[in-house]
Amino acid sequence: MKKTRFSRSLLVLTVILSMMALALTGCGESSRQAENEKPELEDGTYVATFKSGHPMFHVNDANNDKGILTVKDGKMTIHVSLQSKKIVNLFYGNKEDAQKDGADIIQPTKDKIVYDDGYEDEVYGFDIPVPYLNKEFEVSLIGTHGNWYTHKVVVSDPVPGDDVHQNTEIDLEDGEYEVETKLEGGTGKATIASPAKMVVKNGEATLTVEWSSPYYDYMKVNGKKYRPVNEEGDSVFEIPVIKLNEPIKVTADTTAMSEPHEIDYKITCTLNK
Repeated sequence: MKKTRFSRSLLVLTVILSMMALALTGCGESSRQAENEKPELEDGTYVATFKSGHPMFHVNDANNDKGILTVKDGKMTIHVSLQSKKIVNLFYGNKEDAQKDGADIIQPTKDKIVYDDGYEDEVYGFDIPVPYLNKEFEVSLIGTHGNWYTHKVVVSDPVPGDDVHQNTEIDLEDGEYEVETKLEGGTGKATIASPAKMVVKNGEATLTVEWSSPYYDYMKVNGKKYRPVNEEGDSVFEIPVIKLNEPIKVTADTTAMSEPHEIDYKITCTLNK
């Protein structure tokens, strides 16, 4: 009898320990799933805001808190140019992990900065992994004095683009506007309607592009793909307007040839007053 009671107790203890192990494993898996959750952004390049909680660790003043966010295969990385060369390395994570053997230390790039007054400078830039948008995550840095520090940073407000100096918001009140459009590129056979409608909402502008051909099946702006908004007649698209009075690089795919073919264009929008 004693042996039976001992066996039963041992069985109960084994079951309890197994349940605890499964619970801990589940928590670990949930954390990893959250960490590895794919972003909602499509593959492409974006201008995004990068901010930290420390005044000594921030984007160069000439770039107005902006960096270039690249999304590839669902993974995000932001490139930021810093103030100088005083921060020599970064690490995605806390300072304790940064000092472990085999830590994946982020090496700097040499970035050219041009200020408003024309002064040019060379600073360090870094490509930083971004696990998610609009939430804090830890990045550690080491300066010329050889000490590691951990700071919390946030990446937010991505807008399609590849130039931190582009106007990511149109300085117009919400409403509908008429703009003259100039199309450059291609063979010159296809044209777009001008004037065209531009709608501004919450500081973001959308241009209606109406082609002289029904054979365009998509357009791309800064790596993001846009489909036609109509089903019959000449192809019509709604694409973002990154800036006024300057060429916007776009790509349009035509099916008019023997096989689909992407063509690079530039569209310049000028506001009618």
